[in-house]
Amino acid sequence: MGDEITHSEFLAADFELFDKHLQQETRLLGQWFEDRAFSSRVPVCGLELEAWLIDTQARPAPVNRQFLEQMNDPLVVPELAKFNVELNVDPEFLHGKALSRLHRDLQQTWDDCVTAAAALDTRLVMTGILPSVTQRDLTLANMSELKRYRALNEQVLRLREGEPLKLDIHGHQHLNILHNDVMLESATTSLQLHLKISAQDAVRYYNAAQIVSAPLVAAAANSPCLFGKDLWDETRIPLFEQSVEVGGFAGASRGPVRRVSFGTGYAKESLFECYVENQQHFPILLPIHFDDPEHEMRHLRLHNGTVWRWNRPLIGYDKDGTPHLRIEHRVLPAGPTVIDCIASAAFFYGLVHALAMQEIAPEIKLPFTVARDNFYAAARDGLDAQITWLDGRKLPVQTLLLDQLVPLARYGLGLLEINEQDRDLYLGIVKDRIRNACTGASWQRAYLARHSSDMQALTEAYYERQQSGVPVHEWDS
Repeated sequence: MGDEITHSEFLAADFELFDKHLQQETRLLGQWFEDRAFSSRVPVCGLELEAWLIDTQARPAPVNRQFLEQMNDPLVVPELAKFNVELNVDPEFLHGKALSRLHRDLQQTWDDCVTAAAALDTRLVMTGILPSVTQRDLTLANMSELKRYRALNEQVLRLREGEPLKLDIHGHQHLNILHNDVMLESATTSLQLHLKISAQDAVRYYNAAQIVSAPLVAAAANSPCLFGKDLWDETRIPLFEQSVEVGGFAGASRGPVRRVSFGTGYAKESLFECYVENQQHFPILLPIHFDDPEHEMRHLRLHNGTVWRWNRPLIGYDKDGTPHLRIEHRVLPAGPTVIDCIASAAFFYGLVHALAMQEIAPEIKLPFTVARDNFYAAARDGLDAQITWLDGRKLPVQTLLLDQLVPLARYGLGLLEINEQDRDLYLGIVKDRIRNACTGASWQRAYLARHSSDMQALTEAYYERQQSGVPVHEWDS
């Protein structure tokens, strides 16, 4: 979805031509998997951080075009709404001081963005859902000025036969509304982690990423409120799933699976299974014709970009043109601070590597349906969730994290030969956040309980503490 397109109106012939190219590229990709043609320069880590532009009243500021002109940085790009932007960093080999280098680069880009925003009398804030956003903000008038977003909206509504999107979230309170476009999605802002892995290890890493999604989202939840309602600890999860609620082909072998989901199962033989599922189960949304060579996979990569699994395989290319495999871990919210983001990234990379390296594959011990149920329980209840782990026992996720998973993540980072000071710093932040039960979500709830239910006041207080740069478990309420 990152590439701009030339037009947003399509004919039946456009869909037919795109499907032809998609089938050809899927067959070629299958050959690459058979030949193990992917890069072996692994593991490599990277991230994307989505953020909000807000005005002096702590309300969304739809000025990303002016902001991006001010920034003039290819690592900072637009998102769906005019009040959202995305920050990127250069990838790092996951070794030595990779985490502190990611931290340095992200902090520098963040600081530059803060300066650029100030020149427009706006501010930058990172959070899973901006507390002060209202449904009135999420209109097509506030959609970024890119044809791919207009086309996405038109095609989602076409597949829904014009039926409005329905948001129905039961949490601490209940939210039930209708919305007429995909702009609901723009209220969800994430920290997306990338992990480049070898083809022979990809299945183990992908399945491990699915298994760790539950404890990761519990330890980093930062989206408790939407439109003035107190909902899930990570409300961003059901919000995103319902904001582009479009199923797959009704006659497909496993029924109309959803475009935003935890997936339909573990990978078995290779990640090629995900691409076959994409081609066979999901109608084409954006039938753009590319003249690029088949090996660039433009049609396949665009189609894959319109299927939003919470853990998504990606095809990319090294600088020398060699194709590579990445896992995009999409479960984490943005924020609360840059150092919190890097701490969560350290926890993910260490934990997923430790599980992927275990002698007995953890997916043998934990059925996929249980991993999926764990994920939604953790998104709903955060550190108060009860989840089932590899030994089959159900226990509080806070206990599991402190007693088993933070130490396991440290072991995994050690296997990767990550700098010991980095291990101590970043996993220490995760441990203190869990021990104090102070995630971004719990801080926001504590502030509302102590003060008022004014969402602009909450946003302002959150922003002020974010400016300090200290991790959320050290914030006062």
